[in-house]
Amino acid sequence: MINTNEKIYIVRCGEVALKGQNKPYFERMLVQRIKKILNRAEDEALKSNLGKVSVERNDGLIFVRTPLDVSEAEILKRVGRVFGVESISPAKEIAIENMTADEVIDEVGHVAAETMLGIIESKHIKTFKIEGKRADKMFPVESPMIAKRIGAYVLKGCKVLSVDVHNPEAILHVNIRRNFAYVYEQKILAFGGLPLGTNGKGLVLLSGGIDSPVATFLMAHRGMYMEAMHFHSYPYTSERAFEKVKDLASILTTYCGRIRMHSVNLLPIQEAIVKNCPEEETTILVRRFMMRISERIAKANDCMMLITGESLGQVASQTAESLVVTDSTVSMPVMRPLIAMDKVDIMDIAKEIGTFDTSIQPYEDCCTVFLPKHPVTKPRLERILESESKLDVEALVDAAVASEEIVVINSRD
Repeated sequence: MINTNEKIYIVRCGEVALKGQNKPYFERMLVQRIKKILNRAEDEALKSNLGKVSVERNDGLIFVRTPLDVSEAEILKRVGRVFGVESISPAKEIAIENMTADEVIDEVGHVAAETMLGIIESKHIKTFKIEGKRADKMFPVESPMIAKRIGAYVLKGCKVLSVDVHNPEAILHVNIRRNFAYVYEQKILAFGGLPLGTNGKGLVLLSGGIDSPVATFLMAHRGMYMEAMHFHSYPYTSERAFEKVKDLASILTTYCGRIRMHSVNLLPIQEAIVKNCPEEETTILVRRFMMRISERIAKANDCMMLITGESLGQVASQTAESLVVTDSTVSMPVMRPLIAMDKVDIMDIAKEIGTFDTSIQPYEDCCTVFLPKHPVTKPRLERILESESKLDVEALVDAAVASEEIVVINSRD
């Protein structure tokens, strides 16, 4: 008997399914994350029905069940943004407990034919294919024969259709499990990756540009909770520039959840460097201070690593020599998820996740303040250390860390 009392969504775990003995842990984290996302609903029907929405895992799949009046689009949008979810399928559920194999095929066949009639009406298709699967290996009909027998029901009920196993206009999936069978057409792709929180926490250096928000997204996609480090040079950089960065963080919370942003004024350090050090070394020296300060704050907040949006060779501070000199200031690992990516590819991701239009707003960040005309592109560590010897490095770092302000950006979705 088909379940007509609620909507059912099959959620697939993708990479999580490859985790061997750790798989239950990853699945539990994924279920928790889906529940959390649904609990932040703005959709009125979903809000009023949250107590009736269930999320449960069963033999490698996750099932989301909602009342009939909850928007399918809302569920697909919210669950599709959960890292760790590979795909989602709105499905029809048929109870098959205590049925014989022939009774199961008959019941599922009629549901499949009815479902296909709806697809014909909406998409005007002429060819189809059945993908059969028996998740319950005790079921006596094997997968290819399930497809063949269900296909016969569809052909009988939908006279305009013919079978095309190579290039069908529609594929109908039939999944027979222990006590239930499922019929669905769509496999709506999500972001995949790993559930948030399964890979610790990192601190990303978040500017107002295109790259660092994408780096944040990619590391969260691998299961890492994110905190953000932002440097400004007020009053040389405006309050609106800081608002822009907070806007970017707000967009990222759609995927990453709440973000704590640590804000530090870098201007006293920049002024000391400009006054005491060679002009062409300004960029690399400032970058080294940013890393020192970020490491101090990361350790104080239990972050395992620093993350930047640097791409090899993109600007003077991102040449191979510059990155080596920059990293020599810290003992903490520095992750650069964009390191080998082209700018066009980075921009494409920024557009996909919704940060691009905000990133290109014309507000200066601290990296453009006191920018040298001819920055050194192949710095030598011994010369940089010589320049830093003219500065009270520890005092400058201490003062910067002491001025830290924390802004909590709560999830917008």
